[in-house]
Amino acid sequence: MSLGKAVRLALQEAAEPGKAEAMRAYMKSAMPFLGVQAVPRRTALRRVFAEHRLDSAPEWRRAVLTLWRDAEYREERYAAIELSGYHLYRDFQTLYTVPMYEEMIVSGAWWDLVDELATHRVGGLLATFPDSMRPLMLEWAHDGDLWKRRTSILCQNRFKSRTDTALLYACIEPSLSDNDFFARKAIGWALREYAKTNPGEVVRYVKAKGISGLSRREALKNLPLI
Repeated sequence: MSLGKAVRLALQEAAEPGKAEAMRAYMKSAMPFLGVQAVPRRTALRRVFAEHRLDSAPEWRRAVLTLWRDAEYREERYAAIELSGYHLYRDFQTLYTVPMYEEMIVSGAWWDLVDELATHRVGGLLATFPDSMRPLMLEWAHDGDLWKRRTSILCQNRFKSRTDTALLYACIEPSLSDNDFFARKAIGWALREYAKTNPGEVVRYVKAKGISGLSRREALKNLPLI
């Protein structure tokens, strides 16, 4: 049995169909859900991935994209994202994966699919290959695609004290005038994460910039005395 077939079978076996419509409605998804919740989904996928080893980076990338492109249910796209981060393929996280992640971000075009890719996959590449990824994130920050811009803003969310502040601000500022909820939410979230390491700098930035009320509230959420 192929990896794709095994994934689909495992998800079907873990599904609770009675929950599918509520999950779809909550996510405002045009793509239907099977009704597989996160914990059983991850348990089932770990088993499938362990039983269907991929021998090379190209084979792994093909498998991820096949799962993604052929998905009929949203959980199958979640499976593609999880395969993209599976621990056995950590060494495959190279610059060759950028086109794969870009396709998934642009075609995914919703927070439940994009944010994991932004913070863990693209962020991981930025940490490992800063000389190549930094200019790419600056390019994405000015892109017409909202989700590439959101990715550039969020890609350092796990960096803590390693945050490149200049890059963070350079990725935020092209979206400061954007009225879209997801752009404003991303700005606030990224600043809130950085505030855990450098609250004074985030307060200074928020005061200095004309950021939206939503972004401001998100940025200062954990700083109640400010």
